[in-house]
Amino acid sequence: MRRGGACLGVDRAADHRLGSGMVTWPRTNRELRTCGRVAWLGFRSGGIWCRLLVRLRSRGPGVVVRLGTRASPLAMAQARGVAGRLEELAPVTVEVVGIETAGDRHRGHLGELGGKGAFMREIDRALVTGRVDMAVHCLKDVPGDVPRPEGLVFAAYVERDETSDVMLFPMASEVQRMSDLPQGARVGTSAVRRRAQLGRIRPDLRVEYLRGNVNSRLGRLDAGEDFDAIVLALASLARLGIDRPGEMLDIVPAVGAGVLAVDCRRADSDVVELVRLLDDRETRRCVAAERTMLHGLQGHCNSPIAGHARLERDGQLCLRGMVFTRDGSRFVHSQEWAPPDKGAELGAYVAGDLLRKGARDLIGGVSR
Repeated sequence: MRRGGACLGVDRAADHRLGSGMVTWPRTNRELRTCGRVAWLGFRSGGIWCRLLVRLRSRGPGVVVRLGTRASPLAMAQARGVAGRLEELAPVTVEVVGIETAGDRHRGHLGELGGKGAFMREIDRALVTGRVDMAVHCLKDVPGDVPRPEGLVFAAYVERDETSDVMLFPMASEVQRMSDLPQGARVGTSAVRRRAQLGRIRPDLRVEYLRGNVNSRLGRLDAGEDFDAIVLALASLARLGIDRPGEMLDIVPAVGAGVLAVDCRRADSDVVELVRLLDDRETRRCVAAERTMLHGLQGHCNSPIAGHARLERDGQLCLRGMVFTRDGSRFVHSQEWAPPDKGAELGAYVAGDLLRKGARDLIGGVSR
């Protein structure tokens, strides 16, 4: 794929001059994947990615970068997916390094360890100390009230996957919809956001705390002893290749749902530029709105906060935010629109609107 004698490459801008040729840069991951490795081989000297390739090659005869992640089956599957994309886009080998975290070792409530940050501390330490070159996180598990370690940067937000939550039922059960569950049915989930919204739909349900990897949760469900249904992220099932019937729920997703964020040391410019090959502009714009809203609300990991941004057909960026009491009996809601490059401003506005409507009292009423 060439135009004016130069191969397609990657950058933020639409058009650049390289020598006497005109290069049209892909704007999305889908366009990027059509270029593949050819993009790396066809550049004229002086192009940004040609320079990056030279720097990476200078590290040795075989460029190997280490990608850190949690050691759970889902985290490893996600990391292998990210590694595969990078290896398709650049002549590098990505070694996936599984790291057991405090959150994985602990069997009780995450609040006892300070929240979802328990899944990240060991990985952050491995990145800061150089044990790994980059790390991948589910963005919805990145706390909004804890500063990120100095010197680290999310260089890429991978193109967003499905954001829906799905209710699953025991394989042997005839019940396949929430409306068919009996009064007082037991539903398992670890997310306070889901608990609150289920409470608004079916206040009679007994929503109970459920942790563990996806397969162990499904095992407990199918055993039929603990739960009549459980709620999981549809994206997690897809990433694990699990296909089973369930009901997609009409509830607002978590901030960052369906997004994988790739973390790097800011000073390691070669790796930062490499990882930026994976960055999806539309996803980054949505993330800017959602995460700014979350920071503005100053909610802790146990706060029932939901937020979802999307680009509308008319090109506007839409952000919907909600804050609940723990049982969902009270809530505040805000939905606003802005130009797509104004995600941070949109997130700040929606956070302010929710706070004006009483979000601080709702957040303060939920213990950490």
